Amino acid sequence: MLPALYAHRLGRAYGPDSSAAALARALERPLAGLETDCCLTADGELVLLHDPLLEAGTTLSGWAHEHTAAEIRAGRLRRADGTPSDERPLILDELLGLAPPSVTLQLEVKAHADGALARRTALALCERLRHHHARERIEVVSFWSGACELAARRGFRARLVLWADYQIDALAAWVQRAGLHGVCVEHFLLSPALIAPLLASGLSVTSGTINHAALLERLLALGLDAVTSDRPHELRAELRTRRDTSPLAPDAQDETRSAARL
Repeated sequence: MLPALYAHRLGRAYGPDSSAAALARALERPLAGLETDCCLTADGELVLLHDPLLEAGTTLSGWAHEHTAAEIRAGRLRRADGTPSDERPLILDELLGLAPPSVTLQLEVKAHADGALARRTALALCERLRHHHARERIEVVSFWSGACELAARRGFRARLVLWADYQIDALAAWVQRAGLHGVCVEHFLLSPALIAPLLASGLSVTSGTINHAALLERLLALGLDAVTSDRPHELRAELRTRRDTSPLAPDAQDETRSAARL
């Protein structure tokens, strides 16, 4: 079965990271989910930036939490080659207004070297989402365990992002004890030895960014619930070609069923 495909950074192959242009192109065709990053501003808003260090992706400088949302919105997003675009950073409320209610939103809490900021960001995110009409379609994810615990305590589906090969029994026990929904494992760590015990313990497992059909094809047997991709529509089409089936066995309907399990 094909995992649900989410547009990474709202579809970074389609426009600047987490931009309105990328989002519009990502939504031109059916899509199971959208992934983006949330950074807290000085006035308590949440801006959609992959990196809280503003010069990493915008024409501004400094840290997101040092600037107001209006100040950040006055800057421009940079393209993948570093040149300024005409796109301006989005705030979370804009995404909530544009995303179809059927699409899962995977919202990553971002804060560099500051666990307290990560928790404040998670709290602001949960407060903003508290009355959202499609709350069951929202996931709060983070590298920060404290941010995940906070979101889980407030009734949100939370997912810890893994970049290291943890002791699997201890990891599964902690995730369950903290009330998290599951984990997101970066693709270079994926293996049956890691994934099978997590799934057996009843946890949901998704993967980080996958952009090549050959890699996705290798991972299909692992039973992942979802993967993110910079180019989800092209990835699905390429997998269809590689499998040379008509219609594709794990097609968009299977992807929808995967999304329904999440």
